[in-house]
Amino acid sequence: MARYSIGVDLGGTNSRAAAVSEQGAILESIAIATDLAAGRDRVIDDIVSNIATLRDQMRNADLAGVGIGVPGFIRMKEGMIVGSHNMPGFDNFPVRDEIARRLGSPVILENDANAAALGEKWMGAGKHVDDLVLLTLGTGIGGGIISGGKVLHGFVGMAGELGHITVVPNGNPCGCGNTGCVEKHASATAIESMANLLALGENVSAKQVYELARQGERRAIRIFEAMGLALGTALATLINVFNFPLYLLSGGVLPAWEFFAPTMMAEIERRSFTFRNTETKIAPAELGNAAGLYGAAYLPFCHS
Repeated sequence: MARYSIGVDLGGTNSRAAAVSEQGAILESIAIATDLAAGRDRVIDDIVSNIATLRDQMRNADLAGVGIGVPGFIRMKEGMIVGSHNMPGFDNFPVRDEIARRLGSPVILENDANAAALGEKWMGAGKHVDDLVLLTLGTGIGGGIISGGKVLHGFVGMAGELGHITVVPNGNPCGCGNTGCVEKHASATAIESMANLLALGENVSAKQVYELARQGERRAIRIFEAMGLALGTALATLINVFNFPLYLLSGGVLPAWEFFAPTMMAEIERRSFTFRNTETKIAPAELGNAAGLYGAAYLPFCHS
């Protein structure tokens, strides 16, 4: 009997679930809006319902398990989310065990950026390596570290919070309590803040800053150069620490690669002896917003 897993990518806006074969083929999928306004129980009801629907559709195959990627810090042993601003009501709630209880089958919980990194390792840009780092560039900056083909969790599950690497010691304040986090200098939110400071317009989005850069607007180009400087500093640190062969960037800011990458690469070259003396690769990720879904689905296979 063919084996498959069910992966769930739970976000603050959308919830997606898919039945995925051991070879990485998406067999069935469901996508719905995440109804946070209706409360935590409604969100969990929807997750369980989607998983049950997929399980019924795949009743002639063997279910290897269920993996769920969620935003926020995770205490792996307890299966709890802690400190997720995007998921109100989920803090310190045993979400893994509650979903497992309702389904009557085991569930593996994982941070969404870790799941995305695992997805890129399984079916994306990292399929030919066992060690990689992924930075996700969106509203904030997330990260995942794959070592020996598996997610590096740390002792409670909070490793890989790469968006909170300090790149400007006395830089912009961050909600994490630090100042100068790369998230505050290279995310979409940071791009929008810089656009406001440079008077590029009222409530200009990161996408609009990108369009202005394409039109040759020098202030917009300078914003992406500042972003590249921050990213380069963070990546040089990661390269010096891990000496991995591959570092990937993903997320909604990726289309601006041509504007931030030259500064980023120059800064990596300047700051990392390891980079200058190895064949370390810095590259865009390949799976886009499907990476987290693939990674969540891969969790049961790599834990079996």
